[in-house]
Amino acid sequence: MITEQEKADNHSFTYLNNPSSGNPAWYYISSSDAGDSVFAYLIRAYAAPTKTDIDENSNEILPTEYNLSQNYPNPFNPVTTINYTIPSNVKRFTNSMTGEMSNVKLIVYDILGNEVATLVNEQQNQGNYQVKFDASNLSSGIYFYKLQAGNFVATKKMILLK
Repeated sequence: MITEQEKADNHSFTYLNNPSSGNPAWYYISSSDAGDSVFAYLIRAYAAPTKTDIDENSNEILPTEYNLSQNYPNPFNPVTTINYTIPSNVKRFTNSMTGEMSNVKLIVYDILGNEVATLVNEQQNQGNYQVKFDASNLSSGIYFYKLQAGNFVATKKMILLK
Protein backbone atom coordinates (compact mmCIF):
# COMPACT_ATOMS: atom_id res chain seq x y z
CA MET A 1 0.00 0.00 0.00
CA ILE A 2 1.58 3.30 -1.04
CA THR A 3 0.52 6.04 1.35
CA GLU A 4 2.72 8.91 0.19
CA GLN A 5 5.06 9.64 -2.68
CA GLU A 6 7.37 12.59 -3.34
CA LYS A 7 9.38 13.28 -6.46
CA ALA A 8 12.07 15.78 -7.37
CA ASP A 9 14.43 16.17 -10.31
CA ASN A 10 16.88 13.42 -9.41
CA HIS A 11 15.20 11.40 -6.67
CA SER A 12 11.94 9.94 -5.43
CA PHE A 13 10.77 8.91 -2.01
CA THR A 14 7.95 6.43 -1.50
CA TYR A 15 6.41 5.68 1.87
CA LEU A 16 5.07 2.15 1.39
CA ASN A 17 2.96 1.61 4.52
CA ASN A 18 1.78 3.26 7.70
CA PRO A 19 3.86 2.12 10.70
CA SER A 20 2.30 1.19 13.99
CA SER A 21 3.95 0.43 17.27
CA GLY A 22 5.99 -2.75 16.91
CA ASN A 23 5.42 -3.08 13.15
CA PRO A 24 7.99 -1.97 10.59
CA ALA A 25 7.58 0.88 8.16
CA TRP A 26 8.98 0.41 4.65
CA TYR A 27 10.57 3.18 2.63
CA TYR A 28 11.72 2.99 -0.98
CA ILE A 29 14.20 5.66 -2.04
CA SER A 30 15.65 6.03 -5.49
CA SER A 31 17.90 8.70 -6.91
CA SER A 32 20.01 9.28 -9.95
CA ASP A 33 23.06 11.38 -10.61
CA ALA A 34 23.84 13.55 -13.62
CA GLY A 35 24.98 10.45 -15.52
CA ASP A 36 23.14 7.18 -16.02
CA SER A 37 23.62 5.83 -12.46
CA VAL A 38 20.52 5.02 -10.40
CA PHE A 39 20.61 4.25 -6.70
CA ALA A 40 17.73 2.45 -4.99
CA TYR A 41 17.24 1.67 -1.30
CA LEU A 42 14.57 -0.31 0.53
CA ILE A 43 14.60 0.67 4.20
CA ARG A 44 12.76 -0.97 7.08
CA ALA A 45 12.20 1.15 10.21
CA TYR A 46 10.28 0.52 13.41
CA ALA A 47 8.08 3.05 15.14
CA ALA A 48 8.70 3.54 18.83
CA PRO A 49 5.83 3.16 21.26
CA THR A 50 4.03 6.42 21.84
CA LYS A 51 4.49 6.24 25.61
CA THR A 52 7.56 5.22 27.56
CA ASP A 53 8.08 5.01 31.27
CA ILE A 54 11.40 5.98 32.75
CA ASP A 55 12.52 4.31 35.93
CA GLU A 56 14.76 6.87 37.58
CA ASN A 57 16.52 4.18 39.60
CA SER A 58 17.14 1.73 36.76
CA ASN A 59 20.55 3.22 35.89
CA GLU A 60 21.63 3.81 39.44
CA ILE A 61 24.82 2.02 40.38
CA LEU A 62 24.64 0.87 43.95
CA PRO A 63 27.91 0.75 45.90
CA THR A 64 29.21 -2.59 47.16
CA GLU A 65 31.61 -1.47 49.89
CA TYR A 66 32.08 1.24 52.45
CA ASN A 67 34.27 4.17 51.51
CA LEU A 68 35.39 7.35 53.19
CA SER A 69 37.09 9.63 50.67
CA GLN A 70 39.74 12.24 51.32
CA ASN A 71 38.20 15.67 51.78
CA TYR A 72 38.66 18.25 49.05
CA PRO A 73 40.13 20.72 48.84
CA ASN A 74 42.81 19.77 51.32
CA PRO A 75 44.27 21.96 52.76
CA PHE A 76 41.09 24.05 52.91
CA ASN A 77 39.89 27.49 54.05
CA PRO A 78 37.25 27.50 55.49
CA VAL A 79 34.92 25.02 53.67
CA THR A 80 35.69 21.50 52.48
CA THR A 81 33.69 18.57 51.08
CA ILE A 82 33.67 15.03 52.46
CA ASN A 83 32.28 12.13 50.41
CA TYR A 84 31.42 8.70 51.77
CA THR A 85 29.65 5.58 50.58
CA ILE A 86 27.24 3.22 52.33
CA PRO A 87 27.11 -0.13 50.44
CA SER A 88 24.11 -1.96 49.03
CA ASN A 89 25.12 -5.31 50.50
CA VAL A 90 24.24 -4.10 53.99
CA LYS A 91 20.59 -4.50 54.87
CA ARG A 92 20.00 -0.91 55.95
CA PHE A 93 22.28 -1.44 58.98
CA THR A 94 19.68 -3.54 60.72
CA ASN A 95 20.68 -4.72 64.15
CA SER A 96 19.58 -8.35 64.24
CA MET A 97 19.01 -8.17 68.01
CA THR A 98 16.54 -5.28 67.96
CA GLY A 99 15.50 -4.97 64.32
CA GLU A 100 16.33 -1.25 64.40
CA MET A 101 18.53 0.68 62.00
CA SER A 102 21.93 1.86 63.23
CA ASN A 103 23.13 5.44 62.95
CA VAL A 104 25.72 6.67 60.50
CA LYS A 105 28.05 9.11 62.23
CA LEU A 106 30.56 11.50 60.70
CA ILE A 107 32.45 13.40 63.38
CA VAL A 108 35.33 15.90 63.23
CA TYR A 109 38.06 15.89 65.91
CA ASP A 110 40.93 18.26 66.64
CA ILE A 111 44.55 17.10 66.97
CA LEU A 112 44.00 16.36 70.69
CA GLY A 113 41.02 14.08 69.99
CA ASN A 114 38.36 16.53 71.12
CA GLU A 115 35.12 16.41 69.15
CA VAL A 116 34.66 19.75 67.35
CA ALA A 117 31.73 18.99 65.01
CA THR A 118 29.15 16.30 64.33
CA LEU A 119 28.41 16.42 60.60
CA VAL A 120 26.12 13.38 60.39
CA ASN A 121 24.28 11.45 63.10
CA GLU A 122 21.31 9.78 61.49
CA GLN A 123 19.98 6.63 59.90
CA GLN A 124 20.89 6.43 56.22
CA ASN A 125 20.16 4.07 53.36
CA GLN A 126 22.72 2.75 50.92
CA GLY A 127 24.22 5.27 48.54
CA ASN A 128 26.82 7.95 47.97
CA TYR A 129 26.78 10.96 50.27
CA GLN A 130 28.45 14.36 50.26
CA VAL A 131 28.81 16.65 53.28
CA LYS A 132 30.12 20.23 53.41
CA PHE A 133 32.17 21.13 56.47
CA ASP A 134 32.47 24.82 57.37
CA ALA A 135 35.38 25.37 59.75
CA SER A 136 35.20 29.16 59.87
CA ASN A 137 34.82 29.07 63.67
CA LEU A 138 37.95 26.87 64.11
CA SER A 139 41.62 27.81 64.15
CA SER A 140 44.18 26.64 61.61
CA GLY A 141 45.52 23.17 62.24
CA ILE A 142 45.20 19.45 61.64
CA TYR A 143 41.80 17.85 62.10
CA PHE A 144 40.51 14.30 61.74
CA TYR A 145 37.13 13.13 60.52
CA LYS A 146 35.75 9.70 61.39
CA LEU A 147 32.93 7.76 59.72
CA GLN A 148 31.12 5.08 61.74
CA ALA A 149 28.45 2.98 60.03
CA GLY A 150 27.49 -0.53 61.06
CA ASN A 151 30.78 -2.30 61.82
CA PHE A 152 32.76 0.07 59.58
CA VAL A 153 35.04 2.75 61.04
CA ALA A 154 37.44 4.92 59.02
CA THR A 155 39.38 8.07 59.84
CA LYS A 156 41.06 10.64 57.57
CA LYS A 157 43.20 13.71 58.21
CA MET A 158 42.52 17.22 56.88
CA ILE A 159 44.33 20.53 57.21
CA LEU A 160 42.66 23.89 57.82
CA LEU A 161 44.82 26.84 56.69
CA LYS A 162 43.56 30.35 57.35
